[in-house]
Amino acid sequence: MNKTAVIGFLGTTLDSGFNDKRWQRWRPTVSLGLHDELLVDELHILYSKRDKRLFKIIVDDVAQVSPDTTVIGHHVALISPWDFADVYAELYDFAAGFDFQDNTDYLLHLTTGTHVAQICWFLLVEAGFIPADLIQTSPCPRPDQADPQGRYQVIDLDVSRYDGLRERFEAEKQQHWQTLQANLVTQNAAYQKLISDIEKVATRSTAPILLMGATGAGKSQLAGQIYALKKAKASSTQGKNTLEQFVEVNCATLRGDTAMSLLFGHVKGAFTGAATSRDGLLKSADGGLLFLDEIGELGLDEQAMLLTALEEQRFYPLGSDTPISVSFQLMAGTNKDLRQAVANGEFRADLFARLNTWTFFLPSLKDRLEDLPANIDYELARLGSEQQQQYRFTPEARQLYESFAMSQDATWQGNFRDLTASMIRLTTLAESKVIRNDDVQAEIERLTHLWELPDRLNGSNSLSKKSANLDSETIEQGSHNILRKYLDEETLATIDPFDAVQLAYVIEVCINHKNQAAAGRYLYVNSRDKLKSPNDSDRLRKYLMKFRLRFDELG
Repeated sequence: MNKTAVIGFLGTTLDSGFNDKRWQRWRPTVSLGLHDELLVDELHILYSKRDKRLFKIIVDDVAQVSPDTTVIGHHVALISPWDFADVYAELYDFAAGFDFQDNTDYLLHLTTGTHVAQICWFLLVEAGFIPADLIQTSPCPRPDQADPQGRYQVIDLDVSRYDGLRERFEAEKQQHWQTLQANLVTQNAAYQKLISDIEKVATRSTAPILLMGATGAGKSQLAGQIYALKKAKASSTQGKNTLEQFVEVNCATLRGDTAMSLLFGHVKGAFTGAATSRDGLLKSADGGLLFLDEIGELGLDEQAMLLTALEEQRFYPLGSDTPISVSFQLMAGTNKDLRQAVANGEFRADLFARLNTWTFFLPSLKDRLEDLPANIDYELARLGSEQQQQYRFTPEARQLYESFAMSQDATWQGNFRDLTASMIRLTTLAESKVIRNDDVQAEIERLTHLWELPDRLNGSNSLSKKSANLDSETIEQGSHNILRKYLDEETLATIDPFDAVQLAYVIEVCINHKNQAAAGRYLYVNSRDKLKSPNDSDRLRKYLMKFRLRFDELG
């Protein structure tokens, strides 16, 4: 049979007592050893050093009533037992470092500790960080009777059966969870300082915030947390929620003329196909927070309209003479260095200056390797919670995975996205929900292969290298193969070989760029400065129209 272990706080008030009269009243921790049907093999007690004397008394008293129970003490250092972030972080660290055994059934004692501690215990169990059921002890219902034994109840944490309990704890969490750091588990001092600065800015300023970092560094996730923080602060300080919705846009998905319509909206008849009017995303973000991810991919025309909307708090939908007034806070994310993009003419200097009030550089996973173990635990718990399963590594497999993950061979090109994908594969393929050495070894080979792939293909998709060392016949044939996808046979038969090669090259450039403006910047990089009114996007549009082609149709 499995052993039974109980984990809980030392009750500094309920467990107190330094003379014989203590045996005449109910004490929650001691009462755990007074029930014949509840055999506790291990009792883990969390206590602070200042309560060392009381802890020793409880150890002796438990030994008298339940000699077979081993009492194990754990020091905790809570700066404020009523501070949600502090308590949660301390209990999370405790759970992460605790050696949970397969042959032991764990019970989490909710009776002792502050109300905030009870909430944190619940959240950690619900999220799967602690594989335990909850146990609640209580005194005899008749206060006139001395009954040190009291009663107990084990709560099977099937949360679907406790909707009221969930609602209560969710409300408490929203009340107390008002710091970014409460959502953050990190040992990296520089990142802790960065998050602390972002938190101050988010709660004190409405100026634009720019998050710069590699793909997968967590920009989108952090933006969502900042919104939740601002919303909670607005609600607690003003008595009602004054922050409207969070609107997120990935600018890398915006292509061609549809980018303008999606962002700024249009009126009926503004262009071919505009059968009805449409509110843009900027209008949807009015009164709230707009997060433009990968803003470096936004075309220059869209950048100009965005700058106007920021500075004048109004913009014109496509085809409209009536301005729309908006008021929103802008957050932007990019994996590009916008300073270099400005120098290259790919990003407007005036918009960058507007965004650059608060710029934060998010570190990559390779720069936070000390946080890998905690993030592995987080992914295990998250996936376990989603699947209602308890996933774990064998000790040897965990050591093998962490050794590789922190080695030079692990490049983590996709940052935390790579880690999330890796944990999904490991938990999906693991037998009996246990990740073993063979699973880890196969995943290491998989990751190594995936990270090598871009290097093997490097250059094979490069437009400048595709035509290198080819004879004229091969070039002409390759151009016609590309053009056949977009031109009819009659047009193809009349086009000159020179025009065919040039048009095929332009089409490939369009296919390999996110939007028409970006493709135009690439094609006209050298001649742009010679024109009085350079508009790369319009030049490319007119060139394509000579062959009755549109950028949106290529790809």
